[in-house]
Amino acid sequence: MPVPPSPDPARREYPPAARPASGPTPAAPGAPHPGATGAPHPAAPAAAPAAAGYPPAYRPQAFAPEPAVRGTMNATYAPPPNTTGPIEQVWSPGQRTSNRLVFNVVIYVIGGIALLVALGYIALATGLSSTSVAFVLALVPLTIVLLGVRWLDRWEPEPKTMLLVALLWGAGVAVLSALVLNTAIQQWIYNSTGDPQGTSTTTAVVVAPIVEETVKGIGVLMIYLFRRQQFDGPVDGVVYAATVAAGFAFTENILYFSQYVDVVGEVFVMRGIFSPFAHALFTACIGIAVGLAARSSRMYVIVLAFPVGLVGAMGLHALWNGSALIGNNFLFIYAVIQVPLFLAMLALLIWLRRQESNVVRSRLSEYSQAGWFAPHEVDMLASLRLRSQAKMWATSYGDRAKAAMVSFQRSATVLAFRRQQVLSHRLRENASEHELLNAVQRDRHTFAQAALGR
Repeated sequence: MPVPPSPDPARREYPPAARPASGPTPAAPGAPHPGATGAPHPAAPAAAPAAAGYPPAYRPQAFAPEPAVRGTMNATYAPPPNTTGPIEQVWSPGQRTSNRLVFNVVIYVIGGIALLVALGYIALATGLSSTSVAFVLALVPLTIVLLGVRWLDRWEPEPKTMLLVALLWGAGVAVLSALVLNTAIQQWIYNSTGDPQGTSTTTAVVVAPIVEETVKGIGVLMIYLFRRQQFDGPVDGVVYAATVAAGFAFTENILYFSQYVDVVGEVFVMRGIFSPFAHALFTACIGIAVGLAARSSRMYVIVLAFPVGLVGAMGLHALWNGSALIGNNFLFIYAVIQVPLFLAMLALLIWLRRQESNVVRSRLSEYSQAGWFAPHEVDMLASLRLRSQAKMWATSYGDRAKAAMVSFQRSATVLAFRRQQVLSHRLRENASEHELLNAVQRDRHTFAQAALGR
């Protein structure tokens, strides 16, 4: 579908589709926010009548009208007569319920138990006091990575329940699986070769990258398979992959910090300060591949994309571990190879996040043409900077207005991404469209009334 031209930011009025077919034209301006110079705030109504707060077509209503009847509704929004025949029954009692809660609970339990087992093993091997200190130190790089994930995941934040699933998979299931497999394969290589140095090198450069990226990648793949609707593209894939990796690095850091307690300061600087994003960088390759596959309506794409991302993750992991074995040249390799790789990945993520902004603008511009959003609202919703300004503006009118603005932005963003899924044939229809449009109108009415002092 062609994308309509972007609305003119200088035009501070609602499009014709949003105006009532008859009735007086609103004349009184809406209440300006503090510091206004005449032009309305990006979140404020452009020309709200003093008596009602919004043009009639923007007043809250009980249910969003169908597209075919939007232009025929009168100013009071009386329900139109049903001329389409009997109501279609799409639900009846006794249908199967969703397994979403079951999936989450299963991962919570399995991941939690695996994490406790891993921590117990570390405590038995290195001592409870060393493990306790290592646990506290490992929280620092974990926090750094999770803050990075939050920065990336600003347009349509992923559900906290799913992020917890990813974190527990990485910190528990992936770590425990890798610990068992790495140890078993390392022992088999030593028994076969009798060479301790060769065994150590092979395990670090070959075995660990293959095993660890595979078990981390399985977690990302499971989230994709069971929660495909949560994947809108590569950014979502990186968010889940980085969260899995953050959990994995957290438990692995506890092991390293407690093992090398005599030089824990040096190890902490290398792992917690120099390279907190190392695992996230590796596994991000899987997240990008899975996210690209999520944009396709063909399920077989994931069969091709996942191995490609997995190979990329393994390659970066092997390069990192190999550079760590060089010795005195590690800092040189780190500066020449690892830092540029990290900066390149960061630039890619910034570009991908920009693409999400374009999706929001394009899809909401289509709703704007239909009269559901004013042009200046689309401008605000497609800019993180203007979103922050809008929330600050709403905050000046109280907590209720602020909450309404946050909800308005969230519902509009979900609406845009769901429409994108429909246009890319990932969804047959946007079943939540009417609910989201209702929420948008309700929230807009709430903060507009607060701005008018009502």
